[in-house]
Amino acid sequence: MRWVTWDQAAAVAVCCLVAVALLRRTRPTRLGDALLPAFRELGFLAVLYSLWRLARELPLANDDGAIERARRIVDLQNWLGLPSELRFQQWVIGRDWLEWSSNAYYAIVHVPATIAFLIWLFVRHRHAYTRWRTALVVVTACSLVIRFQRVAPPRFLSDLGFIDLSSGTSLDLYGPVGSGVSDQFAAMPSIHVAWAGIVAFGILAASTSRWRWLALLHLLATVYAVTVTGHHWWLDGIVALALLGLALLADSAIRQAARSLRADTSPPRRRLITGARPTPNPVASQ
Repeated sequence: MRWVTWDQAAAVAVCCLVAVALLRRTRPTRLGDALLPAFRELGFLAVLYSLWRLARELPLANDDGAIERARRIVDLQNWLGLPSELRFQQWVIGRDWLEWSSNAYYAIVHVPATIAFLIWLFVRHRHAYTRWRTALVVVTACSLVIRFQRVAPPRFLSDLGFIDLSSGTSLDLYGPVGSGVSDQFAAMPSIHVAWAGIVAFGILAASTSRWRWLALLHLLATVYAVTVTGHHWWLDGIVALALLGLALLADSAIRQAARSLRADTSPPRRRLITGARPTPNPVASQ
């Protein structure tokens, strides 16, 4: 399975930049007014995606110690009393339809669901779009920084009984170490869970439909899929959702500060004085 490369995303960004420049030079039309923000936003996201893909090529990460950090996560989870991921994986192994559906959800749903959510939010709930797009950018950026401290996923700890459920299938995203669409030793935090949280909580916040609560199923299904396939620890998802919470809190604080700043710098409104005495008539007073 192939993802869009960084140079393909950069080409999309350039095309969007050209489209924005052309639309600004043409006479305003209803179609142009609708397309201008769409091309601007698509170009912005294409630039961010290109940088995200390029970050994988930076020679800043060192895989040394990744296995040892994973073992420390196991010890911490045991100390916290969290259930073992191995039990969930063993329950799935041998049930072909569960194995296939788990691998498919992990490999296929992650990115399309996030793109569909952003499009839906941009078209139907523009007022909420910037908040959740910003949360997506902040969480992804923080995750990339944290991932330079490598942590192995459960599938590398075969001595504990874990296996790579997608290995050898058409849904295998990784293959040998050093290949695949993502880093092999970048389990902490889970971008899968972070993006699923953005989709689920974003739908809950923006929509008023009584069916909006079904969006939580996407988050639960993602947590299930990343666990039973052997790609993430519980703490990978917990840290990802904690980052999302911090990103939303920071966004709210910045918006509140911006509103306060605008209120302080805006010119005072002229007060309407009621009950004022009438101006005396100089002619009548003579």
